[in-house]
Amino acid sequence: MKYLHHFLCAGLVLLLFTALSPLRADEIEVFAASSLSDALKEISASYETESGDKILLNFAASDTLATQIQAGASADIFFSADEAKMNYLEFKGLIVKETRKDLLSNGLAIVVPAKSCLALTSATQLGDSKIQKIALGQPLSVPAGIYARIYLEKIGVWDKIKLRVVPFESVRATLTAVETGKVDAGIVYKTDALISKKVKVAYEVPVAEGPVIAYPVALVKTSQHAAAAQKFLDYLATDSSLKVFEKYGFIVKLTTH
Repeated sequence: MKYLHHFLCAGLVLLLFTALSPLRADEIEVFAASSLSDALKEISASYETESGDKILLNFAASDTLATQIQAGASADIFFSADEAKMNYLEFKGLIVKETRKDLLSNGLAIVVPAKSCLALTSATQLGDSKIQKIALGQPLSVPAGIYARIYLEKIGVWDKIKLRVVPFESVRATLTAVETGKVDAGIVYKTDALISKKVKVAYEVPVAEGPVIAYPVALVKTSQHAAAAQKFLDYLATDSSLKVFEKYGFIVKLTTH
């Protein structure tokens, strides 16, 4: 009886411990455009504290992320810096269409190294031959580079500078090239220009004149944590999250498809 009593007591303690222990946290993998890095890190930290779930952030150019998802990467949420990459995954049946929403917008800025004397009153001045190296995201694949090329074509300066363009794999790589003085100037998102103390804005493209920039987000169809991922997706559209995005210079543009 003595041993049975100890056994029953131990069993009750184990049951009580199990009942009081929190459920295992979910790990939510978010594939997001590199320009979202700072804002999403802050939002994710707050969400982890509130929910107990873990947010795993994978930042890269949107085309790289879309390719990874198509190849079977274990993503739960895709947060793109342009519509085209999201449209592609939707066409392939790789996102949950009903969860897709355009959450943000952005602007373009021409930046130069902090010690540069270059000042512009118009983006057309990039055509000046004195500006020998101009950094862009890959102009045929990286959203920031595509937006920049479209804008430069619109104002009639692309053909003058395309041989002086130095392409990079993401907007953050473009920013780094300007910060380190490897190029004379670069075109990045306004949000990227704001977070760096090693560059200065030589010219900010008026939003009305620049390309329409959209950041769509959606649940990936192959998500292994769909319910938890949907909660974080909803959290991204809350007032507290949108205020963080605005703090980092994004334009809130919340629309559903």
